[in-house]
Amino acid sequence: MQDLQGKTAFVTGGASGIGLGIAKALLGAGMNLTIADIRQDHLDEAVAELDGGGRVLAIKLDVTDREAFAAAADRAEAKFGKIHMLLNNAGVAVVGPTDLATYADWDWVMGVNLGGAINGIVTILPRILAHGEGGHIVNTASMSALVPAAGTTIYSSGKAAVVSMMECMRPELESRGVICSAFCPGAVQSNIAEAGKTRPEELSATGYAEADKRRQSGDQFFHLYQTKEEVGQRVLRGIVNDELYILTHSEFLDGVRERGEATTAAVQTHLPENEEYKRTFAILFRNPAIADEIERQTALRADQLSEISAA
Repeated sequence: MQDLQGKTAFVTGGASGIGLGIAKALLGAGMNLTIADIRQDHLDEAVAELDGGGRVLAIKLDVTDREAFAAAADRAEAKFGKIHMLLNNAGVAVVGPTDLATYADWDWVMGVNLGGAINGIVTILPRILAHGEGGHIVNTASMSALVPAAGTTIYSSGKAAVVSMMECMRPELESRGVICSAFCPGAVQSNIAEAGKTRPEELSATGYAEADKRRQSGDQFFHLYQTKEEVGQRVLRGIVNDELYILTHSEFLDGVRERGEATTAAVQTHLPENEEYKRTFAILFRNPAIADEIERQTALRADQLSEISAA
């Protein structure tokens, strides 16, 4: 989806942090915006910061509420006519030992991070396909989906699921004009450590109360994190380039490489292949979107090196 001017994006969790950074970048690229967020105070501040006038619609939304999601999409279409881009960005987190996790911890994080993305896709994808003008879906995941760490079981599991969602949907929808991307940022200056403030009362039973307190006092590390504007511009470039994987931080190179090498090494290559099985179920053994992404990223890297050499 190369021509963004005058098109409309729907950004969940769009009133602060990563979502607001993405919204700023898309607004600067000429798009109309619907920013949906669970916190009205953040929405009010975001509208003032974006200063987009009639090109910005702010809606209070809990992404786990399917009826409210549909109503928000209706409002976006009523104002802008059509939705062309969905950015499933709303997210929450708990971290700590897996044995301390309660059902409520699992249900809350999965309900927002995975369930919210599902609700966005079921609600908005049919609307994008119906107008036939093409579109783009971006799921905000995390580098924790690709390089998971101990103590992040719930968070990393949900983020891995939304990456897999894009990997599956990409080859299915690209020929129909809808590009799918997984955005996997490293650390970003955001408000996710304060997500517990919006945690529903019925899901308040947590094994991570002390860990959450420590996370909320972790802003002394913000100088190490990328800004929301930096990641917003990265997502914009990823959209313009039709990238399947939109990554931000070079520090993860070894971890990403090691994961690929470990899974490759685990393939049972000493066993003979069943050629009939391989032919019959060929779709299972290779995702063409991933092969295409290798070529795309190789070309993008060559362009980057040429620009550096010319500078």
